[in-house]
Amino acid sequence: MAGHSKFKNIMHRKGAQDKKRSAQFSKLSREITVAAKMGLPDPDMNPRLRAAVNAAKVQSMPKDNIQRAIDKASKGDAENYEEVRYEGYGPSGIAIIVEALTDNRNRTATNVRTAFAKNGGNLGATGAVSHGFERLGLIEYPSKVGDEDKVLEAAIEAGADDVQSDMGDGDENPGGHQIWVSVDSLHEVARELEKVLGEADGVKLAWKPTLTVDVDADTVGTLMKLVDTLEEDDDVQSVWGNYEISDEVMETLG
Repeated sequence: MAGHSKFKNIMHRKGAQDKKRSAQFSKLSREITVAAKMGLPDPDMNPRLRAAVNAAKVQSMPKDNIQRAIDKASKGDAENYEEVRYEGYGPSGIAIIVEALTDNRNRTATNVRTAFAKNGGNLGATGAVSHGFERLGLIEYPSKVGDEDKVLEAAIEAGADDVQSDMGDGDENPGGHQIWVSVDSLHEVARELEKVLGEADGVKLAWKPTLTVDVDADTVGTLMKLVDTLEEDDDVQSVWGNYEISDEVMETLG
């Protein structure tokens, strides 16, 4: 288990999404509704729903909005959302995986394909890039819960497989801890960690690249525009990539 490696957020700049609060609430509500519809409407009895509710709380989503999303599923008023995965290549052949919850596959596929085409990439077939990623569970904590040693010790005790910590250097880069686990043990490990570190910022299934690609200054602008465009789509829940961006290259974006 590696406990002292710095990490780059492969989901792009979280702060950029935080500013789009209304759109973010819509995505969170959709995940809560789907989770409640697939299992029991009680977060204590439904691990996926608990994770969705915790994620909503981290984003300061009002309790009324959370309960309304749960009730929507319980009363049978929810749309029939389908989980869909898209795979493609961004500029310079960077591998991108897009996960969506949609009630209209044609609309979502068209939007995703257009985003790739307009930003130096192309949409591929299912399986085109996922072979270069591992399907794992990811538990995220802010840096303020403790230093690297504290989180590493807690993760080992809970049964995690890997920890990547970045203690940050201020408001612009608050850092955080990424704790990687097997898919099957995700919610069990999350429960054990919660006893020591409190509620996590995120508990979810993730795509972790087996190898990463360093992005240069000529490519980063187009890549970030592609990621932003995808993340802004109402149907898209998450975007994963095999890219690594240095602080120096990121600064060229201004």
